[in-house]
Amino acid sequence: MKIGLVGLGRMGGGMVRRLIRAGHEIVVFNRDQAKVAAAVKDGAIGSTTLEDLVSKLPSPRFVWLMLPCGDVTESHVWEAAKLLSPGDTIIEGGNSFFKDDARRAITLKEKGIHYVDVGVSGGVWGLERGYCQMIGGPDEQVKVLDPIFKALAPGVGDIEPINHKGTAPSGYLHCGPAGAGHYVKMVHNGIEYGLMEAYAEGFEIMKSSKTHAEKLEHRYDLDVAAISELWRRGSVIPSWLLDLAAIELTKDNTLGSFSGKVSDSGEGRWTVNTAVEQSVAADVLTTALYKRFRSRQDNTFAEKIISAMRKGFGGHQEPK
Repeated sequence: MKIGLVGLGRMGGGMVRRLIRAGHEIVVFNRDQAKVAAAVKDGAIGSTTLEDLVSKLPSPRFVWLMLPCGDVTESHVWEAAKLLSPGDTIIEGGNSFFKDDARRAITLKEKGIHYVDVGVSGGVWGLERGYCQMIGGPDEQVKVLDPIFKALAPGVGDIEPINHKGTAPSGYLHCGPAGAGHYVKMVHNGIEYGLMEAYAEGFEIMKSSKTHAEKLEHRYDLDVAAISELWRRGSVIPSWLLDLAAIELTKDNTLGSFSGKVSDSGEGRWTVNTAVEQSVAADVLTTALYKRFRSRQDNTFAEKIISAMRKGFGGHQEPK
């Protein structure tokens, strides 16, 4: 296929390169033209403006946005809509709020333009590992875009499927109508907060044993880097997050380069707010979100663990 992709940041740049490797033609645009030039060297087709990008696409046109959520994405959706025609499709692959997706889809449908939302997980490792995709939108447009989703996805790999139905074992899934993709991604990220908090608290308990246990005979000088490696093999709590923690702990088991100030990117708040709206008890996810707020006041080893994992999967830097 030939599609346009706007936004060549941590995720977008890797996605372009993965699609090119799979044989697709990708027209790219980014405000920073140096990133466009770098993508062109890897085989992309460059453009200088959004209008220029649209002009280089065959009809029906597909424009994929990979931009920060909020006003930047909102303005680009409507700017793109002005340049597109009935039958064309806008794909929103950032971390939009699912209610915004549903609203945009209704308005764009009146103009004859299709809207597909894709929650993308994979971070800075996605180029090589592939990107897990949670997709919302009309059936027909999702089917048309299947070659793109398939190329971006990790594939079955060496993980034996438990549920063999559909595309889920390959790492992408059409979850429902517009907004459903980002709804599932929102919950995914809420769970991510909880998992990270659980690891963080566990490592801090072990780290504090050396100095804070009540009795001397209960004070253990534990090698948390070695323990993180141990738990990756045969235990019931391995995960990619644990892998990332192990990488940073092996570099420095005090995590001295991290302050422990942990940001939240929106999805955690949306998950908690949605749980309140739906009267669903979400104790762990809510606490994990509140712990991030508290981390900006004073910092613990647990929060350094979370910062290390966030840097590992998404390239997230701590606030200065």
